[in-house]
Amino acid sequence: MLADVIDLLACPLCGARTHLAGGSVRCGSGHSFDVARQGYVNMLTRPAGTADTPDMVAARARFLDAGHYGPLARRLARLCAGAEVVADAGAGTGHYLAAALGDGAVGIALDVSKHALRRAARAHPRVGAVVADVWRPLPVGDDRVDVLLNVFAPRNAPEFARVLRPGGTLVVVTPGPGHLRPLVERLGLLSVDEDKERRLEESLGGAFTREGEETEEFALSLGHEEVGAVVGMGPSAWHTRPEELAAKIGDLPDPVEVSASFRVSRWAART
Repeated sequence: MLADVIDLLACPLCGARTHLAGGSVRCGSGHSFDVARQGYVNMLTRPAGTADTPDMVAARARFLDAGHYGPLARRLARLCAGAEVVADAGAGTGHYLAAALGDGAVGIALDVSKHALRRAARAHPRVGAVVADVWRPLPVGDDRVDVLLNVFAPRNAPEFARVLRPGGTLVVVTPGPGHLRPLVERLGLLSVDEDKERRLEESLGGAFTREGEETEEFALSLGHEEVGAVVGMGPSAWHTRPEELAAKIGDLPDPVEVSASFRVSRWAART
């Protein structure tokens, strides 16, 4: 796990290379970061923003592990084919990263939620899980990553460009306009921002050039428990009251037909 990626990591405080020493990750300058018994290392240098809660992580694990977003995972695996080092900024439980690793490839799961990384550390035998804030310097060395995944997660363009090797690829997944219909309307969930694509271009355009975009869309037939999981694993979990949500879900057909819609864009760092 961490041993497979330790040579790819860098101290978030000074940028020095790291090594494993007992139960910690250390750099040559003497900075030390504890490795949890679950296998992840916490390399936060200051308190971070909102992180996924244990309930959100559990909901995500139930939903993704059941294979509901399998077509998206397989598309990401195709885009990562041949990569030796894949990192995922906002990796969550490590589901997509684990699916993307080919023979001999290693992965770095980066997320601000230690609850998510407890699962990511076990998602694949060659994944190293690191608690990190995407808005701060990433604990990854310069030019180390072949493909960087960013699935429904914040983006730090300068840091993404720094860690990618020359010729590397940034793969960004954002929700399409029809994602999770009719649940959005029936349950009062957060809808996709109409300016999302413009904001994506603004956030990355200074450091990256868009190389292409694909759409992944498919239908899902979800029971009430699965509806609760897909709502509970996303941002709407912060904005819905459990008792009200349960009542609305109870009024849905069982199962209910739901649309999944994703935009998968590929970006190359500007030289």
